[in-house]
Amino acid sequence: MEDAMKFVKIQQNDQENNESSILIPGLPNHLAHLCLSTLHPSLLYGVSKSWRRLIYTSSFPHFYSLYVVCSRSTTTSRAYNNSTSTDNKQYGARTDEQQNSVEFFFLDPISSKWSPLPNPPSDPPIRVLRHHPSFISRSLSIQSLTVSERMVLIAATTHKFLPALERPLGFNPLCNEWFFGPPLPTPRRWCGTSSVNGNVYVASGIGSGYHGDVARSLEKWDVKEKACEWKWEKLAGLKDGRFSREAVDAIGYRGKLCMVNNKGRAVKQGAAYDVTQDEWEEMPEGMLRGWNGPAAATTINDENEMYVVDETKGSLSKYVSETDEWEELIESCDILKGAEQITAGRGRVCVICSGGRKIAVVDVATTPANVIRVLSTPPEMDAIALHILPRISVQD
Repeated sequence: MEDAMKFVKIQQNDQENNESSILIPGLPNHLAHLCLSTLHPSLLYGVSKSWRRLIYTSSFPHFYSLYVVCSRSTTTSRAYNNSTSTDNKQYGARTDEQQNSVEFFFLDPISSKWSPLPNPPSDPPIRVLRHHPSFISRSLSIQSLTVSERMVLIAATTHKFLPALERPLGFNPLCNEWFFGPPLPTPRRWCGTSSVNGNVYVASGIGSGYHGDVARSLEKWDVKEKACEWKWEKLAGLKDGRFSREAVDAIGYRGKLCMVNNKGRAVKQGAAYDVTQDEWEEMPEGMLRGWNGPAAATTINDENEMYVVDETKGSLSKYVSETDEWEELIESCDILKGAEQITAGRGRVCVICSGGRKIAVVDVATTPANVIRVLSTPPEMDAIALHILPRISVQD
């Protein structure tokens, strides 16, 4: 009798699985796929399990997700340190590694849920310094960028104040895998880095100590080449080492690598590297004057646009290259005050704010631009950097 009941249950499960694999009853799946691929995935998500599975397969048109590089919240870390101080004395200082490790998440825009990325390679392990007990109010930079639909970590600092990465560490969401870039000729931190036309550029920085040739250097990695041919190419260097400091901001904009050597409203110097001419030039006065906070660039309607958030006023502006002026899109917004980092793409500007615990999403594809959503970061995590990339695919 029990065997008969098990057989009936197996048959029922098989029938349910067969039914759940049918996209549209009476229509072959390949034709149903063509029909459903024309619809926005948010319309398909809540209809059926088979449609929900479909939108996450590699054969369904890609939609984009928000990826975030995080560190454990300083409040959580202090609580963890206090609660485990006895264990640390007995077993060694594990909490520094817990506190200073980086973690990676992505936000599914359809389900609005944060999920962790696969663990990065453990050889070599990632050991970075985000917070140091001697500098309570200071956070050390962890520099990353987006290039060719991939996220790449370029530079960070170890607990010994040395460069944390000997070669870039990247993540490709289209194949859901981590990868390493070519070894840096001089591993560094406190550099300027961004992507232009599918190439990664690293300018200036500090290695194990200050060296003038490193502080003036500029190198390029062509990500479009085959992985076996990846290398760093030395390019025209800077005139001096004025950009070799922690607060260096760099973005790729209309064929140029634009850099400033300070953040916020502090007095700063700027420079622009022309990737076609392989030469440095002075940054336009208007661009430098209005660069009063974190900046990012993206392509909208085949036009490369640059945005900046004034971290004091909470305003969002767009650079107009024709007049060398900044056009204010949002005059002032409380949630944007104290902005720490921004990314732009797909008609959105995403801003890390509220001490890394919130992410404001601004729609810049409409007029007027407006904040359409404020997200909380993953639990007990502070956001460090944001990237807009294709969503992760599952096996068909």
